[in-house]
Amino acid sequence: MARKRVALQAVADINVTPMVDVMLVLLIIFMVITPMLQKGVSVDKALAHNPRKMPDAEKTDAVELAITRDGKVFLNAQPVDMGDITKKIVDLMSNKLNKVVFIKSDARAKYGDVVAVIDNVRAAGIEQLGLITEEVKPNVNIPLTP
Repeated sequence: MARKRVALQAVADINVTPMVDVMLVLLIIFMVITPMLQKGVSVDKALAHNPRKMPDAEKTDAVELAITRDGKVFLNAQPVDMGDITKKIVDLMSNKLNKVVFIKSDARAKYGDVVAVIDNVRAAGIEQLGLITEEVKPNVNIPLTP
């Protein structure tokens, strides 16, 4: 019996399986990492009709105080006691030329807590405060009571 010799031909189809595997791994990595990239503490900000844009609040070296609904205070996403705010603000602002502190408060936070935080920031010698709010979208009513 004579054997036939069969010449191997090159495959013209593209094998996409490795590419799909890599894309799925990247998708999973981005889905896990993205929530961790959120800067600061998440609060339901107060609504305002005419907020002013504050691009400095988005900078990585911006000093941000967040006040949650239950009265907890966070300085740059780190919990801080009310009595330590003044000292920590003085330490953070000693090397900065632009001395602005941004305050982000939950809409349902106690007014007294917000005033106490502002008072502690003023005691640190900071004259410029930025209040971070959420802009009211057109045709949206602001509720009078929470």
